[in-house]
Amino acid sequence: MVVYTTMAPQTGLRPRIFSKSFKVVRRRGADGRIPVRTLDRGASSSAAATEPTGYPGGPYDTSLLVKYEHHVARHIWFGEERGPKKELKVAGHGLKLTSRVPLALPPQMESWVSRSGLASLQRTSLNKIDTNLVSAFVERWHLETSSFHMSFGEMSITLDDVACLLHLPIRGIFWSPQDVTEELAVELAVDYLGVSQGQAQSHVRSCRGSYYKLEWLYDLFVHHRAASSWAYATRAYLLMDLDGCSGYSWGAAALVTLYRYLGDASMYSCKQLGGYPTLLQCWIHEYFPTVGKRGENWKPAENCGLPRAMRWSYRQGVLKVDDLRPILDELTPTDVIWRPFEDHRAWRVFDEICLYRGCLKWGETVVPYLPDRCLRQFGYRQYVPSPPLDCMMATDIDVDWISYHQSVIAVIDSSTVATTPSEVEDGYLEWYYRVSHPRLVPPHRDAPREVPVPVYDAGPSDPDWARVSTLIHRYLRQVNAEDEDPQFSDLFEALHISRSH
Repeated sequence: MVVYTTMAPQTGLRPRIFSKSFKVVRRRGADGRIPVRTLDRGASSSAAATEPTGYPGGPYDTSLLVKYEHHVARHIWFGEERGPKKELKVAGHGLKLTSRVPLALPPQMESWVSRSGLASLQRTSLNKIDTNLVSAFVERWHLETSSFHMSFGEMSITLDDVACLLHLPIRGIFWSPQDVTEELAVELAVDYLGVSQGQAQSHVRSCRGSYYKLEWLYDLFVHHRAASSWAYATRAYLLMDLDGCSGYSWGAAALVTLYRYLGDASMYSCKQLGGYPTLLQCWIHEYFPTVGKRGENWKPAENCGLPRAMRWSYRQGVLKVDDLRPILDELTPTDVIWRPFEDHRAWRVFDEICLYRGCLKWGETVVPYLPDRCLRQFGYRQYVPSPPLDCMMATDIDVDWISYHQSVIAVIDSSTVATTPSEVEDGYLEWYYRVSHPRLVPPHRDAPREVPVPVYDAGPSDPDWARVSTLIHRYLRQVNAEDEDPQFSDLFEALHISRSH
């Protein structure tokens, strides 16, 4: 089932079984790094000079994940948890939104909400979040690359994912809200929310800053709706300028917010995840059908043009985060639905701007958006990507976004269309295992430091057959079945049939 090799699967050459004779003594410093001097006795001086310092299990070349010293994965490798609770505290407000968003808005309000581009958010929040499932994926996020580092390469939440899951507009200008003082917060509440000067001052003072409480806004919304004050009611509902909110890339804003919170939560010192966890959990459900519990409201074939996030509902999982870590470690490319939204294109056509490589921003927050690191999600062969962007040095982000064609051409010109969904170019996996930390659960302490690259048979392209293949494959792995064992001959035959579709 699995061949461990130091070569990528597309070379066409005979796999070279990893030799245990090349072994490195696992001595490490206080930060978990393995210095050069711990090479086995007998290693040549030239080899010692070129061997980079690194961490057990990777990265061995630390030029990519420069913040890895503070990453939660480094601590988990040595059995150090964030605290008594291994999972993150996840801030989700889906249940509160469900109870407060009306089944239907008055027509006078609905027209404004529809023009804003945010109407779909009224129905896309999960009531609850599987904190263990979400936490297990957060542990694999790296802010330097804006991607999850899986055992078979990188994956990410892209603009196309946001467009299909949430039906948010991804084209438009970046939203840059102005700084608001307490005095300005009072003025805005008076002018746009229809409250008196005294009410506004009292509320802002109680917030101890230029903020409004959600409870207060909801009460204003109910009051103005009852009084048929539609503009005030809609502003309290959306909390934005009704005349200018329709021209923004809300999809980019959603990604910036999620990327930022994922970056914070991937650090060992952080114990909670903010933002919009519904987007992350629904993304997991779409791409990883065998991981976690999924409640399904309807099948894609029955889709009537609703945002794909509405397809999913919460089901409580039985696995804890430390149960999920080895499961994610063992995932193969055939466990992934690489392009889950092809049956959704009638409602959300793929937009080439999703292949823009550059920085995204929301206000003062700027993050790198790097589709060249997850090309398999776009139907291309994955190559060794360029080094990540330093968004702190970016000066023309808005210009780059408008002239996105140049970066798209640069991204796809270096690749070709994949013939199988999980195809990678020669050398990619070797490079990836050198610069990444693809697994969270360490092998036996006597195993060699280098992590061998698993090469798996190509899986089926059809999503339903892929799921059948994955389930059979997983069971055979769990029982350590061998091809030669007659007890499992029927299952192996079923596996081969499913993979041929």
